[in-house]
This record gives sequence, structure tokens and C-alpha cells, in this order.
Amino acid sequence: MNSTIKSARIAGILFLIATVTYMLGNGLIEAILNNPDYLLHVYPHKTQVSIGVLLEFINSTAAVGIAIALFPILKKHNEQIALGYVAFRIIEAVILIVGAICPLLLIHASKEYIAVGAPAASYFQTIGSLAIQGKFLSFQLAMIVLGLYSLLLCYLLYRSKLIPRFLSIFGFIGYASLLTSALLEIFGHSTGMLLFIPGALFEILFPIWLIVKGFNKPSS
Repeated sequence: MNSTIKSARIAGILFLIATVTYMLGNGLIEAILNNPDYLLHVYPHKTQVSIGVLLEFINSTAAVGIAIALFPILKKHNEQIALGYVAFRIIEAVILIVGAICPLLLIHASKEYIAVGAPAASYFQTIGSLAIQGKFLSFQLAMIVLGLYSLLLCYLLYRSKLIPRFLSIFGFIGYASLLTSALLEIFGHSTGMLLFIPGALFEILFPIWLIVKGFNKPSS
């Protein structure tokens, strides 16, 4: 197995690991935080929350690993974009880690909230709201970072023909939609999951292509 095939497969596997771990981790956390009385539930379900956070940490690590795995291939076509992709995925990972820490802060707040008898109005609700908002904003900022530089990634993939051009175009549409969604969410305009779907599909199809087919030979 040559180094290009190996790097493509590693990147593909890491893409899938990132997708699965974030979906599972966020699902575990949101199952608690979406409860109207979440402060009464976070501490009793601290193991579930902690596992969710751990899975989100794995997602962040995998995101950086993707860029590192792709770097030796991308740099042959544009070293600046390749380096930028590594840098932006590190930034994305750091922002996501900050957001993942927010639910951990809620564990102690929930414990104290329960201990004092769950008062109807207290600073615990303020802490809880800030932590949830911090997680939300961190995710949207991370998606802006991801969307912005992944557009350049898709441009490079399209120009170099490392993957079929239809797949590069689909990726461009997906990340443009993701970027638009994150910007709208930050300014208070919820779009639900609609604009996430193209990007999510690309981050499933692209890694599967890398694992099964790998990259095309460099264009002359």
C-alpha cells in the first residue's frame, strides 16, 4: 500500500470517526440539556454527560487528524492551502473543546442546585443558561471556521481532480450551506437541520470514497 492510499484511508476513517463521535456525544448531552428541568438531571446523569463530552473530545482530535493525514497529499498541489487547512482544523478543534467543557461545568452547578432544594429562581439558572449558550455559540463558531476553509479545500480538490469533480462541487455546496446556517444561527435566525444536510452528506460520501477509491493520480 503506497503512502497516498494509506493517507486517504486514514483521512476517510477519521472523517467517519469525527462524524459518529460528535453525533453520539452531542446526542447524549442534548438528551439531558433539552429537558426543561435540566439542572435537576445533569448531576444524576453525570456519567452520561461525561461520556458525551469525551466523545466530543474524540471528534475534535479526529478533526485535526484529518488535516494532518491530508497534508502530504494536498501540499503537492498547494502548500499554503494545505497548511491553512491544518491550522483552521486546529482552531475548529479548540473552539469545539471549549464548547464541550460547558456541560462539564453544569455537573457541579446541578449538584449544588439539587443540594439547596432546587430554588425557583437563582444564579444556578443563570450559570446553566450561560453554559448552554456557550456550547451553542462555540459550535456555530466552529462551523464557521470549518465552512470557510473547507470551501478552499473543495476548490483545491476540484482544481487538482484528486476526486471526481462532481464530489468536489457537492462539497462546495455542502460547506457553503453549513457556513450560511452557522452565520444565520448566530444572528438569531434558526434554519433547523435543512442547511446542514448537504454538508453532512458530503462528510459521509467523501470519506467513503477515500476509503474505497482513494485519490486520483495527480493531474499533470
